[in-house]
Amino acid sequence: MIEALEIPTEAGTFDALSCGETGGREVMFLHGFPEAAIEWEFQLDALGGGGCHAVAPDQRGYSPGVRPEQVLDYRLDELVGDVAAIADELGWQRFDLVGHDWGAQVSWAAAAAMPERIRTLTAVSHPHPTAFLRALTEDEDQAQRSHYFELLRRPRVAERLLLADGATALRQIFEWKIPEERVDDYVDRFTQPGAMTAALNWYRAMHHAGPTAAVTVPTLYVWSTEDTAIGSTAAMATERYVTGPYRFEMLEDISHWIPEQAPEALTRLIMEHLLAHRT
Repeated sequence: MIEALEIPTEAGTFDALSCGETGGREVMFLHGFPEAAIEWEFQLDALGGGGCHAVAPDQRGYSPGVRPEQVLDYRLDELVGDVAAIADELGWQRFDLVGHDWGAQVSWAAAAAMPERIRTLTAVSHPHPTAFLRALTEDEDQAQRSHYFELLRRPRVAERLLLADGATALRQIFEWKIPEERVDDYVDRFTQPGAMTAALNWYRAMHHAGPTAAVTVPTLYVWSTEDTAIGSTAAMATERYVTGPYRFEMLEDISHWIPEQAPEALTRLIMEHLLAHRT
């Protein structure tokens, strides 16, 4: 059974969802934008019921208890620091890390920064950051796909646009690919005071990030052919930035919202990856 959890750290208290007994194989799930830990409901239940201790935090800015106001507080190194702090509080010395969208961006950086702690990495949708940045500057298709970044970085303008008229624009981001009640849940979260600005500050802090090194830990990267945010150029180039064991899986006819649109397929891939790398 999935349970709510509070995880205190020096940065503040993170809300989280947990499933499975303490002592099981430790797996942390990181959500993307504009979502929350609940996007991993299916995976938490499956892995928690299969001998793992699975935990998904609402990340910095998404947890009301960790919602700083300054853009610089959302730099990638701060987000990676949160991963380490959450693991420390849970008592996890080594753990498997799974991330989607922005959660994958953080997961790539965390795996590069602390390979001694990350047993395996599963990145969903978002490619290795260096592959993505190169595609962003060299590939016209990716530049067009990411054009919305500039809008999301505009203070107050993006908040008004996304939340106007019952959050119509925010709802449209999901492309009608996930259940309406889940979208309602996300919209409710982002209409809370300060929540939308905090989430958008991740985009506004992007240019403060340094380069991400190659990843040495066993890595599974899952990309989908109907992803409107991430094109094939960055997806195919990601293997260049993984020096450890690497597996690439492409899901046909699935959108960017893999964890919720194709939960069974993704969970099977995650489980196979964990079983292949037990130590």
